[in-house]
This record gives sequence, C-alpha cells and structure tokens, in this order.
Amino acid sequence: MICALGKFAAQTLLDTDTPISRLRGEFHDFHGIKLMPTYHPAFLLRNPSGKKEVWEDMQKIAKELGIKIPKNSLKGRV
Repeated sequence: MICALGKFAAQTLLDTDTPISRLRGEFHDFHGIKLMPTYHPAFLLRNPSGKKEVWEDMQKIAKELGIKIPKNSLKGRV
C-alpha cells in the first residue's frame, strides 16, 4: 500500500497530469501495488476544509489493510 501525499508524488508515480482533486479518493495501480493519492499536509494548512477528504482517504486505506478505526476517534477534530 502506498499513500501518495500531494500532487507531485501522485502525478509522478502514476505518470499523469490529472489533478490531485480528481486522483484522490480512489485506489490506483502502481506496478501491482495499491496507491491512494491524497492532499499534501502543506495544502491542508492553507485549506483546512480538505481535512475531511483526507480523513476519508485514510479510512479507505485502513479498511483495505483490515485496520479498525473507532467511530468517534477523531470526533470534533477533523
């Protein structure tokens, strides 16, 4: 499992110029390895509203890896 943080990481690994906003949220194939693109932490500092989408991406990764996240583990923090 790879989590590509940000536009440059995602576009470079996937060899595409598709915007990160369209790449994120779905798994992509990277030489047989599942790759989840999501926003870079620096982007989230400038755009805190993106935290919800990143959290959704992280939940998908956790589910794929069989990791359970308590329902209220980040209640009020995202």
